[in-house]
Amino acid sequence: MNERVKELIPEWRERSREPICAYVYDLGSIQKHVREMLQSMPARTGLFYAIKANPDKRIIEALLPLVKGFEVASIGELLKIREVSESVPILFGGPGKKDDELEKAIRNHVTYIHVESLLELRKIIWLAKEWNHPTQILLRINLRTNTLPQTKIAMGGRPSPFGLDEILIEEAISILKESNNTHVRICGFHFHSLSNNLQADLHADMVRLYLQKVKEWKLRYELDVSVINAGGGFGVTYDGEPGFDWSRFTSLLAQSEEFRSLENTELFFEPGRFIVADHGYYVAEVIDIKRSQDQSFAVIRGGTHHNRLPASWGHNHPFRVVPIDEWAYPFPRPEVEGSKVTIVGELCTPKDRLHTDAELRRLRAGDILIFEKSGAYCWTISHHDFLGHPHPEFYYLTEQGEA
Repeated sequence: MNERVKELIPEWRERSREPICAYVYDLGSIQKHVREMLQSMPARTGLFYAIKANPDKRIIEALLPLVKGFEVASIGELLKIREVSESVPILFGGPGKKDDELEKAIRNHVTYIHVESLLELRKIIWLAKEWNHPTQILLRINLRTNTLPQTKIAMGGRPSPFGLDEILIEEAISILKESNNTHVRICGFHFHSLSNNLQADLHADMVRLYLQKVKEWKLRYELDVSVINAGGGFGVTYDGEPGFDWSRFTSLLAQSEEFRSLENTELFFEPGRFIVADHGYYVAEVIDIKRSQDQSFAVIRGGTHHNRLPASWGHNHPFRVVPIDEWAYPFPRPEVEGSKVTIVGELCTPKDRLHTDAELRRLRAGDILIFEKSGAYCWTISHHDFLGHPHPEFYYLTEQGEA
């Protein structure tokens, strides 16, 4: 845990008597992590940040000078990027792009649109012609194979709403070669077959499979492939086990024959969770501790309306206890010692749980919990306004030490 997060707690307690509830994003650590990722990446590869993991503007600004660009999945995300930079490269994905989104993507100079259906392809050709605007695309392909790694969230290798089925490539290319298409150019292919994969070796094998497939299609359809986007899906663990080994993955890939034969084709990666998850903290004060039928519950100021990831994924989210010695009330302070405690939120639903049966030496009402690994898919995917509780505060740590 970043000790600088703990150091903020006394300042917050002096500033307000309200129970503490906050997010802290360590921008300096995010930048350090990305620099380390870039050092191990071979030539002809590019790193994009998938902002769906966390679209906070301060994070986007911190990553802007480091990454090659950003991946977005809606017009709202696209416009967030354009608020920060008018020229940084953008990859635009998502299975349900509306006409208005496609028009705005074309007008906002998206670098590549990931095409996810034949209808979407026809719409892009029609709109690009209407706007008289050259447009570059990557065909997102759902491979027909059972050799992909299996994770909790799979998006390829099985029936899926994402991307074009592999057998539709020939039809897509025929549409692109129609005589009235002079504005839309296929530059390559996009793959995103899974999420949160922890196995570096299998991930390298998966990307090698992508490269093999593209080589076949390039020859079969006489394509000039300048870009292959191998997506994201690099895993993060929440149970203390080792996470994804990025250095091993990039080393295995760089040594492969498939990568060495890329020639002038660029290979993109678009991680989200892997870039930011470890560098965000959700900080919440224990409001109450109670016993119910031989079980102990700690109720925090906050819950799944701020951090829905543990409920969404069904895991126990890691946290640390920061003891607070002061107790302002003239009556006894509820506590548990040497007992299992379930951490729950302030919502009127039994699903508002962040950790079940945590084994703690001691926990008291008024202590502070710091939930680590809360940088990705925590605040962003939460139902913020359910029951109308106040939102948390947001703080940022930089390499210069500012909060």
